[in-house]
Amino acid sequence: MKKKIVTKIFVSLFFIFTMGCQNKPIHKGQQYKKKLIHDLTKIEKIDTKNKIINLESFLIQIKKIKTSSPRLYYKNQNIYKALENWLKKKSDINDFYKFRISLLQMKGVDNYGNIKISGYYTPIIKARKTQKDNFIYPIYSKPYNFQKHQFLPNRQEIYNGILDKKYILAYSNSLIDNFIMEIQGSAFIDYGNNQPLTFFSYSGNNGWPYTSIGQILINRGEIEKKNMSMQAIKKWCNTHTIKEIKKLFEENKSFVFFKETTKKQVYGASAVPLIEKTSVAVDNSIVKNGSVILLQIPLLNKYGIFINKYEMRLVIALDVGGAIKGQHFDIYEGIGEKASILAGFYNHYGYAWILNYKQ
Repeated sequence: MKKKIVTKIFVSLFFIFTMGCQNKPIHKGQQYKKKLIHDLTKIEKIDTKNKIINLESFLIQIKKIKTSSPRLYYKNQNIYKALENWLKKKSDINDFYKFRISLLQMKGVDNYGNIKISGYYTPIIKARKTQKDNFIYPIYSKPYNFQKHQFLPNRQEIYNGILDKKYILAYSNSLIDNFIMEIQGSAFIDYGNNQPLTFFSYSGNNGWPYTSIGQILINRGEIEKKNMSMQAIKKWCNTHTIKEIKKLFEENKSFVFFKETTKKQVYGASAVPLIEKTSVAVDNSIVKNGSVILLQIPLLNKYGIFINKYEMRLVIALDVGGAIKGQHFDIYEGIGEKASILAGFYNHYGYAWILNYKQ
């Protein structure tokens, strides 16, 4: 009789636990192994059989930091050198402690370690120096005739032509491409006639708060939350008029300005060339520039669907973004159309551990 009662209790507990897990979302890569109390929790061991897959590009990224920003390299050289020594020994992830490297797990957006992961890339935008044919959408430099703490015009006012034409760097043939360029923070400009691509870098914004147009479309019921991606937004734009698109974009009053450069590589906010899938944009109030993060990233299929597998990467915090706040990493995916597809799909969750060197 006692045996039957114990069995029933066990089955009941198992059922409750199983149903509890089912009630938590997991389709975006979320995991619920252990609730974390602190913002950063020291971890002795990581339960994974996956190996870090980007060791070569990680070393290249460190070299880029050393040559482009010696000051940033110097501030973080202890952890960089410790990891280089760890690599030379071809050691396991759980051997970090042997090299005086400690792992601090981030609590995530829900205190279960689930860090929001998105992607960004560098688009290639077709443009011309002067307005002609269908090249009619201005790309602006930051106006300088405003006081330091004065708000610049909002997006609607800028679209309506409030800024002097002397601030126009070029004209593109797509308002959508311009908006994507703002979200990504930079772009290579293709002036045509087989001219070399020109890099336009971020030069500031107008100071107005950022509003996600993706969230607006979700709230309207025009795109389901589970299907939201840059591809979904582009698809929406392709089925609406330029007037409707403009009206949607104007709900985001924030506007980004650019500057033309002679750079041949993509640079982040830390003035360091970015290596694809190895550099990330972060919230600097939580993660400092140059920090090394071990990131467990959910893998997606060609349709952007999570396939219940993960990969491990060492990434470095080298960029920032207006929409990157809190427990959120934005992974740099590279240049052009292929990178845009993966960046557009990523709106998922992974685990993150900040690597520190113990003096």
